[in-house]
Amino acid sequence: MRLDLVDLQLFLHVAEANNITRGAAMSNMALASASERIGKMEALAGVRLFERARRGVALTAAGRSFVHHAGLVLQQMDHMTSELSEYAGGTRGRVRLQANASALSEFLPMVLKAFLADHPGIDVDAEENSSYQIVRSVAAGYSELGIVADIVDFAGLEAYPFATDRLVLVTPRGHRLSNMIRPDFRSLLDWEFVGLPAANALQQHLGQRAIQAGKPLKLRVRLGGFDAVCRMVGAGIGLAVIPETAARRRQRSACLHVARLVDPWALRELHICVRRSADLAPPARLLLERLRAAAPNAANRRADQRGSRGAA
Repeated sequence: MRLDLVDLQLFLHVAEANNITRGAAMSNMALASASERIGKMEALAGVRLFERARRGVALTAAGRSFVHHAGLVLQQMDHMTSELSEYAGGTRGRVRLQANASALSEFLPMVLKAFLADHPGIDVDAEENSSYQIVRSVAAGYSELGIVADIVDFAGLEAYPFATDRLVLVTPRGHRLSNMIRPDFRSLLDWEFVGLPAANALQQHLGQRAIQAGKPLKLRVRLGGFDAVCRMVGAGIGLAVIPETAARRRQRSACLHVARLVDPWALRELHICVRRSADLAPPARLLLERLRAAAPNAANRRADQRGSRGAA
């Protein structure tokens, strides 16, 4: 049967009113047009849907079945329209976000927790990647949002300051290096380290820096996260280089000494990057707004001063 939604709504109106004239009026339709549509529906069904009488119409058994199914179809259409409206308004959808290791573990959890609580219809696919890969992914449209260190070329993307990520040396308290106020990375490469998994973006970055300094990292053990790394360092297994936020949070419980690296690359500004904010779907635009609002005031001032890099 080929019926449109106007036919179904008309049928329900006629069934409700038990009268074709009143049903046509409820559907804002002329009586002749309504009668013709009813006749076509019965012809398509191959069975009478109404019994005609002098004072109106009454549903046949087939007509009652038709009412049931027509109601379900129109109800489902209402649900679909409502849900699509929610998507259009940004209250439903899925956002693809990539972030480097520091952002994903140290800066994003609380922001995403609040965002997801405020927008229960929006899901976020958050994936860890290196800053270089994230920029390529956002530029190619595989991810809508990225959070990267400013070591990358944004290549025409819009970029907004998000947070400051400082890498520090963590040692056990009382270690020979604990008296170093501003250690440099190269001077540490004769020591054994506790590291993150080989696929971890931060660990790859540190490995590259070590190679550039002329010595590979001596990794005694790899662990899945900063908590485990700090515990191992506190136990005297080796040294580690991790984000300062992670080290300070665990400094007391793991009996650690924390020192900021003197290397310029150890101080990194994290940026949110997008292809073009105006083209983002509403859910992604909402998340971008939340991330920018979560940035420290200083970062927001820098954003106002610089503008978006891609738009300049």
